[in-house]
Order: sequence, then C-alpha cells, then structure tokens
Amino acid sequence: MSADAVGVLVVSATRAEAAHVPPGTDLLITGIGKVRAASALARRLALGDYHRVVNIGTSGALRDGYRGLFTPSRVVEHDISAAQLAALGFHQPDEWDVPGGDGTVLATGDMFVTEPEHRERLARRAELVDMEGAAIVQVCADFAVPVRLVKVVSDDADDTAFDWPSVIDAAARDLGEWLDGTGFGSR
Repeated sequence: MSADAVGVLVVSATRAEAAHVPPGTDLLITGIGKVRAASALARRLALGDYHRVVNIGTSGALRDGYRGLFTPSRVVEHDISAAQLAALGFHQPDEWDVPGGDGTVLATGDMFVTEPEHRERLARRAELVDMEGAAIVQVCADFAVPVRLVKVVSDDADDTAFDWPSVIDAAARDLGEWLDGTGFGSR
C-alpha cells in the first residue's frame, strides 16, 4: 500500500452492531446482505487508500456450544452453486482464507438461517454463519486490502435468531471492546 494510506476502515452491516465502536473510527455501515456490503465497500475502497479493513458484526452459531467473539480464518459463500457453475465452465470462487484468524470458518449467505436442516447442512462446512462476511472478503481481495473478520455469536442459527434485537447491544459492546483493545479502530 502507498505511504498515504488512510488507515483502517471498520465495516459493519448495521448501526446497532457498531454502536460501541471507539470514537474517531473510520466506520462504514453497509446495510444487510452480500450485495449491499459489496457495493458499499467497493465504493469506499475506490475513494480511499486503506491499509486494512475490519468487518465487525454478529453471527449465528452453527454448532452447539459456540459463544463469544471469533475471528474466522476462512469464509465460505453458502448460497451459490459454485460446483454447478464450474460444471458449466464458469469457475467462481466460493471460499477464501482470512490470514490471522482463530481457525473458525464463517458461512455467508443472504438467507436468514433458522431451520434445523439448513443449520445442520451448513455446520458440515462452518461453525458460524452471517450475511456479509464473504462479500467483504471478496471485495478486499479485489482491492488487495488485508481484511479481518470479527464476529460475536448472537444466536444459535435457529428460531432464537429472531431475538437478535434483545442481544445486539451486548454483542456491540464486545465488538467495541475488541476494537478498543486491539487499536484497530484508530490505526
């Protein structure tokens, strides 16, 4: 990256998830879902020379016992048929490595996961699920900007996901504390 890099851009889908981001942080609110996240981030990266993106947000746990904050090492896009597209001659990546993560895998798709069968199928590939991570990682790869994903488990990717409004402030506090403790929000 160039010497005039703006710094770190913190990206969140919603203002609620970013409610406790440290003051002075360069923050982008994208809206929910892959298209909104990709579009908003691409526009911002085209305008500034950032040396890192940190995507903060909530996620569902695809496996029992997952609680707390995670920094995934891999992200998979679960609602695209990459294998079928490849059979037609269109090779499109549907998974990316994220250096510096904790070993967890995050599945991303535009589907709100609440059904047990869907959760079980996704749990074969990942521990966590969200709606923006893969889009953020792909855009960062396109712009050659390193990215870190930081996700707090807010539900068990079942009908408890509808309780998101009641748990978001605690999750946002955890995300803000992580940013404050690492200094990512101010670099």
